[in-house]
Amino acid sequence: MSKIWFITGASKGFGREWAEAALERGDSVAGTARNLDDVRELVDAYPDTFLPLQLDVTDHAADLAAVKTAYERFGRLDVVVNNAGFGHFGMVEELTEDEVRAQMETNFFGALWVTQAALPLMRAQGSGHIIQVSSIGGISAFPSVGVYHASKWALEGLSQSLAQEVAGFGIHVTLVEPGGYSTDWSGPSAKRSEEIDAYADVREQASKRPSAADPGKPEATRSAILKVVDAENPPLRIFFGKAPLGIAEKDYASRLATWHEWQSVSEEAHGS
Repeated sequence: MSKIWFITGASKGFGREWAEAALERGDSVAGTARNLDDVRELVDAYPDTFLPLQLDVTDHAADLAAVKTAYERFGRLDVVVNNAGFGHFGMVEELTEDEVRAQMETNFFGALWVTQAALPLMRAQGSGHIIQVSSIGGISAFPSVGVYHASKWALEGLSQSLAQEVAGFGIHVTLVEPGGYSTDWSGPSAKRSEEIDAYADVREQASKRPSAADPGKPEATRSAILKVVDAENPPLRIFFGKAPLGIAEKDYASRLATWHEWQSVSEEAHGS
């Protein structure tokens, strides 16, 4: 049975790849973009199964309206993909209030509003799958992208709670956690803070992270995302790419070692 998808940020990156993968196999897609000219090729190629929706995910009311429009057009929603987002580069000291709020409004609140709009519809139909596009940066952290990490860590915590809340309604939640990919995430789509000279050395070291040396191919995620949404018991979390597992293993080993080292102090803090 063909699926009905709702994908934010369908004009480029993972959103575009996954929209095309779904459409090519006969599914229907409601795809959002800030500029509908960016999805014109999909409209022309799939006039009956692709619904273009202009949307800025930071607009709460517009998020609700877009999800409603997609549901009314197709009659149900099987897969909702919160893909819209961008990376912000800046040391914590360099961040302005407006920059922090813009990052959180898109990467976290945009996903929350779309999720909330879809949930009552999925509960009513007794099925559905929420795909939250997180990142290896949703479970680990590196210099110069602290506010990006904050947005993805927030999404991770929210989604883990959500998965437990909606499991009884037949709704699945999956956090897709990609490593580095050759998208424009760190290029034209990125925002950057005004730099403080004192952090020049930290910035230089951050730019040499080995994970960026062998970026994944976005088109390779097409078959992977289809396997996730077609699975009878999809995972709560899944890495995309080769690098994330190694990063996670090293990071979590370090955390466990530190917690064990300080356990006596932790127990002291419990009291008798």
